[in-house]
Amino acid sequence: MLSKPGPRIKEIIITPIAVVDPPLLNAAGLHAPYALRTILEVITDDNISGISEIPGNSDIDIALKAAGELLIGRDVFQLNEIRQVLEERFGMESTADRGTRPWDQRKVVHVFSAVEVACLDIIGKVTGKPVVDLLGGKMRDRVPFSAYLFYKYEGAGGELAFDIDPNATGWAAARQASALNPQEIVAQAQAMCREFGFQSIKLKGGVFEPRQEVDAMFALYEAFGPNVPLRIDPNALWTVETSIKYGKEMEPILEYLEDPTRGQENMAMVRKALKTPLATNMCTTSFEDIPGSIAKGSEDIILSDHHFWGGLRASMNLSAICETFGRGLSMHSNSHLGISLAAMVHLGAAIPKMTYALDTHYPWQSDEVIVGGRIKFEEGSVLVPQEPGLGVELDREALAKLHQNYLACGLTKRDDEPEMQKKVPGWTFKPVRW
Repeated sequence: MLSKPGPRIKEIIITPIAVVDPPLLNAAGLHAPYALRTILEVITDDNISGISEIPGNSDIDIALKAAGELLIGRDVFQLNEIRQVLEERFGMESTADRGTRPWDQRKVVHVFSAVEVACLDIIGKVTGKPVVDLLGGKMRDRVPFSAYLFYKYEGAGGELAFDIDPNATGWAAARQASALNPQEIVAQAQAMCREFGFQSIKLKGGVFEPRQEVDAMFALYEAFGPNVPLRIDPNALWTVETSIKYGKEMEPILEYLEDPTRGQENMAMVRKALKTPLATNMCTTSFEDIPGSIAKGSEDIILSDHHFWGGLRASMNLSAICETFGRGLSMHSNSHLGISLAAMVHLGAAIPKMTYALDTHYPWQSDEVIVGGRIKFEEGSVLVPQEPGLGVELDREALAKLHQNYLACGLTKRDDEPEMQKKVPGWTFKPVRW
């Protein structure tokens, strides 16, 4: 008996949104008052809707619109065909297309991951299965995440970026407080872990000279003790010599050191000099990088991201490669809402050997675009949805409000350099700083 074709794509809707983001510092500068996301809806000929979310960028939105025109009439189950159509239209991107900034700037991986997640959401609804089952099945009921700390200026983000609400308490107050020294970083960590129950901690570094950031890590170790794993990410701003010097100093306290320096060759030199495992989201970022990674021995842990590795199924392929070559695996994060978080949770539940808690920016975002509001964390973990598909649905009223934010804020892509120059005139991004 021949199988009947699946539902076909009738319409694709692209909605750029802007969500309030506090003034968080990083290697590339300062977060703007709003973080941009794009919400994609794929609607089939029998009116089943699938959704996804990717980092916002007007150029990628234009590419998504062109992709949508190519995909009308395609069977949502035929994801290999859909990928081939998109690659024929947009071509293949190289590692160089990623760019030197901490975030990934490639178009095709964004476009396909958006389409794939939305199609998997539909396939799950058609088959009555959660996305985790479409990825091979659930290996764990809850997916653990790590606290993600940032140096920051005082302020809550949004229209009044550097203003604060004097009546805020708990994490809401800590989220808008300044964090510019070790003591304030510890206070931020304590408030975040108290609110969300995180069992491990990561600091986004590359902001201040290394001595200050290393002191913050030791302050965290003193405050939380040896049973809370610690990580730091200098976003590749350190030289090999700086990485080895401070990496050796932090060996007794770190779970892993993420991207201390730039490039596989430099990472390999640091890896040989340290006992601490090295993780990467910047030097090994695509499948074409894997042979060099293995040959050079540039890292111990790859931080995947389905937005940048070509979707959820490609991320499962990455998991198998990591297992084959003895690499650990975890997950990178960006300023996401609940749709991306749900996709991350399904993927995190399906990966057979997920050796480290995942990153998440979610505590920093106060907005939400899904029905029922913000996803709950229990002891730092998120329960895997059991409903068909992603298990989340669009809140139309919230979507409309956040789209108006996008129209009003005037931002079209992420660029942290001009935001930093508002605070530090003349500041410029440098790929290597210390």
